[in-house]
Amino acid sequence: MLAIGETARTTRKIRSMSLFEEHPLRRDLNDEVHARPPVPMDVPEVVTYLAFVREEGVDAVARAAEEDAHLRRLARQLGLPEPDTGNDHVFLDAGEFRLKWQRHNEFSSYAFYRQADVPPGDDESALLAVPAEWRKHIPGQLIVATHVEVRTVAEVPPDGVMSRLSPQGPTQVVARVADGAGWVFTDFQIHDGFSRFLLIDVSLTPRQSGRLVQRLLEIETYRIMALLAFPVAKAVGRQVSGAELELADLMDVIGRARDAEDERGVLAGLTRLAADVERSVARTTYRFGAAAAYYRLMQQRIDELRESRVAGFPTILEFMERRLAPAMATCETIARRQEELSGRIARNSQLLRTRVDVELERQNQALLEQMNRRAKLQLRLQETVEGLSIVAITYYGSQLVHYLAKGAAAWIAPVSPEVVTAVAIPTIAGLVFLGLRRMRREVASEAEKIDG
Repeated sequence: MLAIGETARTTRKIRSMSLFEEHPLRRDLNDEVHARPPVPMDVPEVVTYLAFVREEGVDAVARAAEEDAHLRRLARQLGLPEPDTGNDHVFLDAGEFRLKWQRHNEFSSYAFYRQADVPPGDDESALLAVPAEWRKHIPGQLIVATHVEVRTVAEVPPDGVMSRLSPQGPTQVVARVADGAGWVFTDFQIHDGFSRFLLIDVSLTPRQSGRLVQRLLEIETYRIMALLAFPVAKAVGRQVSGAELELADLMDVIGRARDAEDERGVLAGLTRLAADVERSVARTTYRFGAAAAYYRLMQQRIDELRESRVAGFPTILEFMERRLAPAMATCETIARRQEELSGRIARNSQLLRTRVDVELERQNQALLEQMNRRAKLQLRLQETVEGLSIVAITYYGSQLVHYLAKGAAAWIAPVSPEVVTAVAIPTIAGLVFLGLRRMRREVASEAEKIDG
């Protein structure tokens, strides 16, 4: 009865959930954290890991379609169902080997797992079981290739491995991991095209072994992907040094500039330099940002190893801090120098523009003052001519009065037209003078309102 009641309650919960409108991405987002679990390992096993980046000029969509078709081709060749690549990860179990494929933002990875069939020390690869023609045509350019050999402590005692390490050879990295449940040996060198790891299982569970192998592969991948920025940093560093010297020379020219023409020439040089630096920033910002992200991920994966130091040998963390951290610091420094140089150019350009604008304002002010002086001279000239204007207007006005008086001589007798004209001359002159004076005052008043 209790079981029946529990079933009824569960059924009611399921039915109640159907009443809600579910976000279309809810299940995808929930499944994302479970999408790439580590592959449990039945030790002894060998793992071969390959990572491929997209070739220059190849479209990401075309590259993805090519990868998907290549994976489906392998599934058909092995007699397996065609894989769904929509979630950017695929797991294929072919019996003789297993393949874990993942597509990342910049690269795609292929991890091949295979039971170890030969004694320890023999050169065995998980690729031996993979169809040669298929693996030869994997799309992209190889960026990481790694062999991981996982052996039990009974097969490969750690002391025996350390006794065979040569002190004159490459730096050997040895560490106890997972709180002593395993040992890791590597030199991070490429031998016959592959870097190599040896993982010795002391007391690891199958899932722990899978997680450790996955972390080692991610450390190697993120190490190489982070270092992609280092050649860029070295090339950009030379450009930044040249741009800094050119900026210093332009600043010296500013100090010696004698006129606005010299300053405008320097401004043109600053504008060109700013364009060059911004073009470099646009090309390298993603690479430097990606390198920093890969470096942080690598450090996180190293922390998850929970390493214990073995006397006389560096751990993976120590090796990376000694060998990789300086390169990452160089990339960070170059990126910061680029940003600071861009800011300095912008500030100096703004300062120079201000100087040019001030000089233009000074020239405009001088031009306005010159125009003002010309206006005053013209006004004085007009005042000088004003007297002649009164005489001319009075003359023509008196002539009009004279003609009118002659025409009306019969009505104005005994006053003669000459007398009327003589009397009219001072009257006309006075009226003209008063009219011009009033007009000048009104014009002056309007000018004062405009100036005020």
